[in-house]
Amino acid sequence: MRKDFPIFESDYIYLDSAATSQRPKQVLDAVVDFYQKSNANPLRGLYDLSIDATDRYEDARKTVANFIGAKSNREIIFTRNTSESLNLVAYSYGLSNVNEGDEIVTTIMEHHSNMLPWQMVAKEKKAKLIYLEPNKEGVIEKSEYESKITPKTKIVAIAHVSNVLGVTNPVKEIAEYAHKMGAIVVVDGAQSTPHMEIDVNELGADFFAFSGHKMLAPMGIGVLYGRLELLEKMPPFLVGGEMIEYVTREGATYAEVPHKFEAGTVNAADAVGLAEAINYIKNIGFEAIHNQELLLTERLMSGLKKYDFVKIYGSSDPKKHCGIVTFTIDGVHPHDVSTILNEDKICVRAGNHCAQPLVEFLGASSTARVSVYFYNTLDEVDTFLDKIKEVREVMGYGA
Repeated sequence: MRKDFPIFESDYIYLDSAATSQRPKQVLDAVVDFYQKSNANPLRGLYDLSIDATDRYEDARKTVANFIGAKSNREIIFTRNTSESLNLVAYSYGLSNVNEGDEIVTTIMEHHSNMLPWQMVAKEKKAKLIYLEPNKEGVIEKSEYESKITPKTKIVAIAHVSNVLGVTNPVKEIAEYAHKMGAIVVVDGAQSTPHMEIDVNELGADFFAFSGHKMLAPMGIGVLYGRLELLEKMPPFLVGGEMIEYVTREGATYAEVPHKFEAGTVNAADAVGLAEAINYIKNIGFEAIHNQELLLTERLMSGLKKYDFVKIYGSSDPKKHCGIVTFTIDGVHPHDVSTILNEDKICVRAGNHCAQPLVEFLGASSTARVSVYFYNTLDEVDTFLDKIKEVREVMGYGA
């Protein structure tokens, strides 16, 4: 499969797929093919080329709907990324349905994309924002969410998989309890969708957001799933071309869902690329993806544990990391770790990973992160582990 990825013709060891994945030739070709054969403005023209562009765009929507178990294609809204999807929910649903004295529950482990929008809603509506906190293994326990989700809770916003700890949160159980309390559930699926089969209805997600670029697709295409009955009641997030039915000097009536939320010229080519990425992932199969990621994660964690100067964050069980291993090296700033590894063309992440409250909660100011995908190899992991000792040597700690 590595032959499908042009970037691997170079000698980079890419261990940052939680930030963005690499793209196979099939996806790149699908985008180019759209521009070469179907390049017209979708949804606007009555000529054959525009109709073809529209068909390919709507076929991509259908592919996404089937991929995540949506009941209707109309429940799929194309956005730029997970951040835009979550902002859409916050501005369109949150500001319309949260009132003074209400509560919004999220977790301390959220990516900023699923934290800042709810901070905004809470501030604007004078609501209370409450944070769930994990235990030492990174798990949110039943007692934690049952004590903080109450009849005052209007929204529960939670990441399916943490982009720092790799832990898979018990979204289904939390959603069941939240619904009993009368709340709706917003799920950040950016880190889960590339790695596991998703059924939004089985999860109990009222809204579910993810990005194409983390799952082999182009940058600039994201998805928001929303239950149709909720979407139909929500005001548009952006207004302008194509999202209207009729416009007068005094006002406008809006188009039906999903087009009500897709103002302006849509990103049809990258939607087609996302559909091709989904097909690629389905051809591999999530079982094969999981097995390769677990093999790599086990090797990573066992290798890092041999160094007494390395601290690994999160669960001690590789099965609970979803291909993500976050760590620190005693006496070495994570930025230095990344910079030194880069000298050998090894790509790892360093910083707070857009999850600063979680990193501080873990007692760190910054961490390094390795994240693998099915296209990584054991040889790459072993090279990384060998170079970790050299990081200490470069910083003057000796062999």
